[in-house]
Formats: sequence, structure tokens, C-alpha cells
Amino acid sequence: MKLWSLQGNSQKLDGGAMFGNAPRALWSRWLQPDEHNRVDLACRALLATPLAGKTVLFETGIGSFFEPKLRERYGVVEDRHILLDSLAEAGFAPEDIDVIVLSHLHFDHAGGLLAPYAEGEPPRLVFPNASYIVGREHWERARNPHPRDRASFIPELPGLLEGTGRLELVDGPYSELLGKSVRFHYSDGHTPGLMLAEISGPLREDGEPRGGVVFCADLVPGRPWVHVPITMGYDRNAELLIDEKKAFLEDMLERDVHLFFTHDAGCAMARVVRDERGRFATDNEVASLQARALAA
Repeated sequence: MKLWSLQGNSQKLDGGAMFGNAPRALWSRWLQPDEHNRVDLACRALLATPLAGKTVLFETGIGSFFEPKLRERYGVVEDRHILLDSLAEAGFAPEDIDVIVLSHLHFDHAGGLLAPYAEGEPPRLVFPNASYIVGREHWERARNPHPRDRASFIPELPGLLEGTGRLELVDGPYSELLGKSVRFHYSDGHTPGLMLAEISGPLREDGEPRGGVVFCADLVPGRPWVHVPITMGYDRNAELLIDEKKAFLEDMLERDVHLFFTHDAGCAMARVVRDERGRFATDNEVASLQARALAA
């Protein structure tokens, strides 16, 4: 099996919102803000093939579905669908994708499912053959969002996904489509039912997989957020998220599972470690993956 990190459309978002409980004097050491206090963020996807005999895409980034006014409001940098360009550079077309795994349905993680904005045209999906995997609890949130996060969802998207007849909702560690090749972990601190997909490595003596890679989504958006107390202003329950993140990172460290970051502009994947003070950190940082073997 080979892995690719695929760049999607990038964003510039307010640094204070991205580091909600940290002062600018601290977070500006990690990400340099521009004159509008915005920091550069990636919207990176992960491609794996063959995985359970399929070509699987983990998330799709924000895409280019926004009309120009909203694209500017939400800091989307490019006006074309960058993920489709990245797929082509890796040798794949949208028709080649068999399964798309979505950690959650906020627009910066699922907007890339949609075709680029065209005036007067309704939203439409761009992956004609794909099946879609979404966590059941989060699916219910997307269909009935809270006023606090209603703007984070694309209203038409649940209907479009259901209309394909290829939607699988999961509420346990495994899906029917991918079997035990992918193991799901869940988090509620950022949004209810956030689903973290771990591509399983080889089994060790106790039957637990070791040495795989996990798509961290918005539980750990990038390297600065590996530090357990750091959360985003967008998180619905920061204290819960901190507890979930600590347990998650302890598990990944113990089983040597690498972290894949969607929003880190400079790093696609890293190994989690503990420093001399007992704090989580990263090493073996990789900027991009190009047909990289899982075990490499």
C-alpha cells in the first residue's frame, strides 16, 4: 500500500480563533500572522491505495464551492479546485476514488466533495464512483446543527450524499467497506462524533495494530496542537477535547502510530514523542508523502 498527501485549497484564518486559549505572544512563535492577524493553514487530504482492495481518500479539504464573497470571508486562497489538481499530479482522477472517509462534515473538511462554484448552478458532487463513510453521531449533528456551528455545515451536502445510495454511517471501530484495514476512534470535544481514521499497521503480540498512520482531523490540526492544553476557539468543549487528546496521543505514542495533519501548512505527517518534561511533541516530521509505503 502507498500513501500520498494531497494539498487542497489553503486558508488564512484568524490566529486567535485557531489558538483560542493561547495569547498571541505565544502562538505567534508557532505560526507567523499576517497584517490581518491571520495564519496560513492547509486543507490536506490523504490518499491510500490499495487499501482493502480500494483507492481511498481521507477527507477532501475546503474545495472551491464558495461563491467569491464567501470565499473571501472564509480566507480561501485559491479560486480553483486544488485537490483535483493534486490528484492529477499523483496520477489519479476523481473517477478512480472508490471510498471517501470523512472525519466530519464541516465545510473545510468536506467542501472538496463539491464541484467549483459556478453562478446559477446548484452544488454537485465531483467523485462519481465513490462511496462515503461518515460517523453516525456526527451525521445527526450535520442534519440538525446547533446554532453555534450551523454556519460550519453545507446545507445541501447530506442530501447529496444520501442521494448517491453509497453512504455508510458507522458507529463502531470498523466499517463494512474497509473492514479491519481502518480503525475508527471518536472525539466529541470539537464537534459531536468526530471520527479519526487509523490505517492499521501490522498486529503485535497482543493483537493491537502498531506502526500505522492516523488522520488527526481537528482533534490535532497540526504540530502546535500536539501540546495538550492548546485548543481552538472553534472547539465546542475545550476541556473534553483536552482529555480526549491526551488519551489519544498516549495511545498513538504507545503503539507508534504516526500522526497525519490536515491543517499544518508545513508538515503532513510526524511521529509523536514525549519531551524531557513529559510533554507531547513531534519528530520524524515529513512535509509531504509521495507514494510512500505505510511501513516506511
